[in-house]
Amino acid sequence: MKWIVRGLAALLVIGVVAFLFLRVPDTDRDEMWAKYGTAPSQLVQLADGRTVHLRDEGPRDAPVIMLLHGSNADLMTWQKWAEIMREDYRVIRYDQRGHGLTGPAANADYSRDSFVADVGAVADTMGLSTFTLIGNSMGGSIAMAYALEHPERLEALVLVDASGAPIEREGGGNLAFTLATMPVVGEGLSQVLPRALVAKSLSQSVSNQDVVTDAAIDRYWEMARYPGNRDATRKRFQTPRETFSADQATSMKVPTLVMWGTEDALVPFEAGKWYAEHLPNSTLVEYEGIGHIPMEEVAERSASDLAVWLSEVTLTEPAEVAEPQ
Repeated sequence: MKWIVRGLAALLVIGVVAFLFLRVPDTDRDEMWAKYGTAPSQLVQLADGRTVHLRDEGPRDAPVIMLLHGSNADLMTWQKWAEIMREDYRVIRYDQRGHGLTGPAANADYSRDSFVADVGAVADTMGLSTFTLIGNSMGGSIAMAYALEHPERLEALVLVDASGAPIEREGGGNLAFTLATMPVVGEGLSQVLPRALVAKSLSQSVSNQDVVTDAAIDRYWEMARYPGNRDATRKRFQTPRETFSADQATSMKVPTLVMWGTEDALVPFEAGKWYAEHLPNSTLVEYEGIGHIPMEEVAERSASDLAVWLSEVTLTEPAEVAEPQ
């Protein structure tokens, strides 16, 4: 018995030493802003005093599209779309709470309701009356929830490989996301967070491996370690997952474009088909051989599909745009 106790104690010591040796520190705020927060980035203050990292591009008198990134991503995931769409649309995208240069929420609330409230707060601050809301992955679930609560404010809704459908993924998936949901393992892993794991996670999320560049891996790795974001991620992953019911989907009043990669390993294509089946005024566009982030994997094609669909739902130019608050 004595030897067992000593053995366990030795393992504990080794584990602690290994943890301290392998732990990766937070990134530096100033360095991250210098690297990722250059123009046209803004630090925008919301009505409640919080600040968000935001980019606002394109003609001010053009129809507005707002872009919501997914879990553990940031506004740069929309870069290619923004470069294409800003010619004809006002494109607004921001780092959501607990992500990117926005950083953690002071109240540590990472419920879906809090993210939905942020959409309205950003829209109010930017002086938007109506707009199109587009979300990928977690951002798609938030966009869907916002559309259900505030249909009068949206001209259109776009779900890009969105979470929130009552469809379970079968096997596979993303190694980093799976480990992060484990209570003890996830907490330790978030402090260690090797770059190789981030690279593996991104590679598993996409089918077009051309988007898995060194720069992209560095951005995901560095933004994950932005001060406070690791704690935010743990709290968010501990928040119960919410799904939409068929009744909620069929009550949707906003015209919706559903865009999906057929090889999505995170949110299966069956989820896209569920949305298309239950949303009454929806159009499904599928991308064969593409994974979880079509806006990066097939940027030009997906942006073109979006532009064509938006023209068909006849977006209106805002008669008056309120001054940002």
